[in-house]
Amino acid sequence: MSAEPSARGASAPGGMARRLIVGRLRVIVPLLVLVALVVLFVVLTPIYTDLLFYRSVNFSKVFTTVLWTRVLLFVLFGLVMAVVIGTNLVLAYRLRPPLRPLSVEQQNLERYRTALEPYLLAVLLGVTALFGLAAGLSASGRWRTWLQWVNGQKFGVTDPQFHRDVSYYAFTYPFQRFLLGFLLSAVVLSLVVTTVTHYLFGGIRIQSPRHGDVRIETERVSPAAKAHLSVLLGLLALLKAWAYYLDRFGLVFSSRGVVSTGAGYTDVHAVLPAKLILLFISLACAGLFIYNIFQRGWTLPLLGAGILVLSAVVIGGIYPAIVQQLQVKPNEASRESPYIARNIAATRDAYGIDSVMPQNYPVATQLTATAVQNDVGTVSNVRLLDPNKLSKTFKQLQQLKGYYGFPDTLDIDRYTVGSTTQDYVVSVRELDQSGLAPSQKNWINEHLTYTHGKGFVAAPANKVKGGKPDFQVGDLPQTGPFTITENQVYFGEMSPDYSIVGTKQQEIDGPGAAQGSTTTTTYTGDGGVSIGSWFDRAVFAARFGEKNILFSSDITQQSRILYERNPRDRVAKVAPWLTLDGDPYPAVVNGRITWILDGYTTSDGYPYSERNALGQVTADAVTGQNRAKQGTNDVNYIRNSVKATVDAYDGTVTLYAFDESDPVLKTWMRAFPGTVKPAKAIPAELRAHFRYPEDLFKVQRDVLADYHVTDPRAFYSQEDFWAVSPAPDDQNTDQPPFYVYSQLPGHKTPSFNLTSPLISRRSSKLAAYVAVSSDPDDYGAFQVLRLPQGVTISGPSQMQSQIMTSSASKLTLWRGGLSSASNQTIPGNLLTLPVADGLMYVEPFYVQASGSASYPILQGVAVAFGDTVALEDSLQQALDEVFGPGAGDPASGAGSGSGATAVGSTGSPTEPPASSASPNPSLTPAPGTTLSPDLVAAIGAAQAANKAGQQALAKNPPDWSAFGVAQGDLAKALASISALSGSSTPSPSATPAPSASAAPSTTAAPSATASPTTGPSG
Repeated sequence: MSAEPSARGASAPGGMARRLIVGRLRVIVPLLVLVALVVLFVVLTPIYTDLLFYRSVNFSKVFTTVLWTRVLLFVLFGLVMAVVIGTNLVLAYRLRPPLRPLSVEQQNLERYRTALEPYLLAVLLGVTALFGLAAGLSASGRWRTWLQWVNGQKFGVTDPQFHRDVSYYAFTYPFQRFLLGFLLSAVVLSLVVTTVTHYLFGGIRIQSPRHGDVRIETERVSPAAKAHLSVLLGLLALLKAWAYYLDRFGLVFSSRGVVSTGAGYTDVHAVLPAKLILLFISLACAGLFIYNIFQRGWTLPLLGAGILVLSAVVIGGIYPAIVQQLQVKPNEASRESPYIARNIAATRDAYGIDSVMPQNYPVATQLTATAVQNDVGTVSNVRLLDPNKLSKTFKQLQQLKGYYGFPDTLDIDRYTVGSTTQDYVVSVRELDQSGLAPSQKNWINEHLTYTHGKGFVAAPANKVKGGKPDFQVGDLPQTGPFTITENQVYFGEMSPDYSIVGTKQQEIDGPGAAQGSTTTTTYTGDGGVSIGSWFDRAVFAARFGEKNILFSSDITQQSRILYERNPRDRVAKVAPWLTLDGDPYPAVVNGRITWILDGYTTSDGYPYSERNALGQVTADAVTGQNRAKQGTNDVNYIRNSVKATVDAYDGTVTLYAFDESDPVLKTWMRAFPGTVKPAKAIPAELRAHFRYPEDLFKVQRDVLADYHVTDPRAFYSQEDFWAVSPAPDDQNTDQPPFYVYSQLPGHKTPSFNLTSPLISRRSSKLAAYVAVSSDPDDYGAFQVLRLPQGVTISGPSQMQSQIMTSSASKLTLWRGGLSSASNQTIPGNLLTLPVADGLMYVEPFYVQASGSASYPILQGVAVAFGDTVALEDSLQQALDEVFGPGAGDPASGAGSGSGATAVGSTGSPTEPPASSASPNPSLTPAPGTTLSPDLVAAIGAAQAANKAGQQALAKNPPDWSAFGVAQGDLAKALASISALSGSSTPSPSATPAPSASAAPSTTAAPSATASPTTGPSG
């Protein structure tokens, strides 16, 4: 009876403890669940928002294909690795010896065995999960390799050594190498964990057991452990045999021979047989390891492994080196000739230049003014506006509002207005939130109010007006001959990370018609993703780390969030298998601003084709200036197989197959069916704006520099190899190619071409001129003009030095003198142009004053032909100076530099008031005007004085005394013109004439030049 209450009393504290634990668990478990849900939400947010993006652009097939492929590879290879490791661990444990001879070693290990025994299952699961996770993650990153292997299409071309279709090397061989690497990793890791397990549980013993002081000799490896390890070593030898088998095919990418890619004489006659021998030795080793299961000791397998290692050194290394030194080197040209021919043919085919052959261009070293004058197609279209130097000019003259801007580099495209086709410097007026005042920078303004840019801007590349671009399309409201029905830019290169449109806030839409007014708008497009629901708002708040997305009352059911707004980023996401050109460009297509991008399909698996580092061969002087740098991956096959577009208003992405014969494109179209439209779907108006892509051209010109030589012996000598010229203003980088509208030799009409000069590899003289057409009728047609080797024409860098030297005095004057230079002279693109069976250089020069509101304007144009250089106010004048009067007549409509220069005490060019008469005596009377004889004489005197001043400056060194006299005569003539015409003429004191001893810093620029370098700050 008394025991019962005692039992209840004893159980009471235990019950209270259990209730306390249960109570705490009721609090902790929900918190843990909540934390797990939050972590899961954060992890899945990027995936879910990416899915929403793909759905918004109708490319969800890409998202699901990549996702499930990665999941498949993760599960498949992760599971295989986990099973292999786990199976070997279990086997090693089960094969442990039941009795372990007593030794100090085993006594020490016993403590570890005792500690591990209760947790063996956890250790097994942990180890297998760790290795499986690592293998799965690694394999999931190879989804491209998997998809190409599964969907690979035939090239229809076989390699010359093994006669296998190129698709084997491009698609199958990389997957086989990946699979071999995976299996080798699995076997090696199994060997490691198995050895450790056998050692831990007594299957392998380092010390022999002792009985007292006597060592008892026994097998240090138990028969079961020996069998297990022998099987693994046999599998390792079999995989090594497979590796040698694959190495044979890998010889088509060998870099041992004269050429850097492809099997040479030594590879074919020494390395290839060696690989076969090593393959059979590896098979023999595998047999010895398996046979060793039934033998005592390790003598046979160790002997086999030693033979394999020795053979690999002697047969695989020393023997090929002997063949190379004793057979190939003394007769290298003849021995390697067949293999050089293979490399030449494969490289030219892989880079799409197999049909490109240089044509001899008997370049004329003497040209008449008439010959140049008759080349209207080239001379009248010479580009005076450098898109890489005039971003500030566009910004100052077309920015209109501080929150608008232009990219650092502009673009070139051609348009037909009426019956005239010419190239234009183009850009879009994008949103630039860095222009907002500090007080304007808040979340509502940056993400709800200032959401987009507005307007397309274009100026003829061959024309200026007062030194400034002659904007034919620009301003707001939009003006110009182009029909633009939708000019709002919600998707551009300068767009912010995200904007939310369709909110209660009105969006700023640029200046209004009334002075100082601003218009507003509300987005009505289908771009972006709806965030009307609280869940979607929470998701995007998590993605962008911004709570206002969740709590803002301005966001409605109709609101949409725009993100992934850079055109290049959008195309990269929907087509992750493409390599994109670094320079997207805008065009007006069917009344809408459309971004056009070039997509490349590439491979590094084309046998015998020269490999190039894509990022290295495409880098030049303008790379990085708003132009993306390519990756460092090697390629030896490239095609411009896709043209992509992005609508600037709603962000619609469209992919068009441009080279439907490309097997790599066919492979990806099979992997992602329905994502690429056929070539016949390309609208004619869009096709008219396709340009030959720059990055592809850079790769091809680099390859052509060597591979225009098709004779193997001539290729071996490298005597006629070319090189890309260094940039004239940066000798450490390559000169970029230039889009020009010109008439090439043998053509009857001008065309839009991408061009580049090439210099001799052995010197800096000009060796060739490469041009490729962008016109729809002959798109991609190359023309390579090879100059005679006996004619010496300076290359671009040499000519740049010559121009700068011969024009030093004039450039010094434009800068405001030697000691107080306040202006900056900016050389533009140095164009190499075939003209009238010769080659001339043309380079515009811009002047920019100091100050944040200054901008470059055209000050003059340099023309160089042979050793003759002229830097004048206009292209017409420079051509006349170099070739003779009349040569520049076709360029008479191009305009001239900035006209007169009014130089103040600081030597800084300033823009004269519009009502001021220019000191430049180009005083052609208006039609119907009758001038008195005295006025005509005064004008003639002004012209003569101006010319005398120019001649004085042209001397080396400048004749400052004569220049001062000429300036005095000019002042008198201008005063006479003012008195006779009744007009107001600026005092000549604005351009003081220096004395003979005056320092150049105090002298004025010639009166025929002006430099309006300031403009509206926007």
